[in-house]
Amino acid sequence: MSTIAELLAKGTSWSFEFSPPRSEAAQVAFDEAVEELAGLEPTFVSITYGAMGKTRDTTRDLVLRVDGEQSFPAMPHLTCVGHTREELAELLATYRDGGICNILALAGDPPADGSPVEGDFTYATELMDLIAEIDDGFSVGVAAFPELHPRSPDRATDRRYLAAKLARADFGLTQFFFEAEHYRTMVEELADLGCETPVIPGVMPFISVTGLRRMAAVNATHIPDELQARLDEVDGDPEATRRLGVAVAADLVAELLEIGVPGIHLYAMNKAQSIQEIYDRLGLRR
Repeated sequence: MSTIAELLAKGTSWSFEFSPPRSEAAQVAFDEAVEELAGLEPTFVSITYGAMGKTRDTTRDLVLRVDGEQSFPAMPHLTCVGHTREELAELLATYRDGGICNILALAGDPPADGSPVEGDFTYATELMDLIAEIDDGFSVGVAAFPELHPRSPDRATDRRYLAAKLARADFGLTQFFFEAEHYRTMVEELADLGCETPVIPGVMPFISVTGLRRMAAVNATHIPDELQARLDEVDGDPEATRRLGVAVAADLVAELLEIGVPGIHLYAMNKAQSIQEIYDRLGLRR
């Protein structure tokens, strides 16, 4: 499989993000979504990793299977907080031996209850060191927050650390956001620091008002007042919420394409319909 760095060099990428299913029924839905979205010929897909490694084995098994079955690469998200060096070295070796050549290196969140964090790692850059030690052939991506990391002390510090992290990575992948100007400003500020590593914007076609607002609060993502009002109108109506998520995501993707982004990373929510409708709205089907 090609590395994401190689794929980005060929032009605008289109990628989808999946999450590990938690039941047999969810596994069936996951498999169906992957198969349906494979028809859109994505550049790559990614599979998330539960906080503190709670989906470690599931993520590993799904990445290896999807990567082996599909014509596009599957990239694992990998967090390091709460893990020992030995645990992550073993997992990385499994990925290497299984032909996986792309890793999204993340620090991960500390326990929500404030309990002490055990393990050998604190920062994503430490995980990047281990990845290079295991195999310097991995294409490594890192997270970026257009509206600043929620734990950053100030804007200047956030951008300085982000630029330093991106300088060691092959690409970045952003947290979701709703205003293209946040992404444009981030790229400009990174360029002012001499950083030109490609950063792919993440776009979430939301399916739950409550879920969206909870995730936005955790990540310090601003929901514009106009969108808040539209969310109030559809709250309690799952299909109306899903359709609004499609419309908002499609409009944002159109704005981002005008900016000239290196790619678009769409959150699939383990379902195909919303992404298919976004493609239809934008005339992207081949």
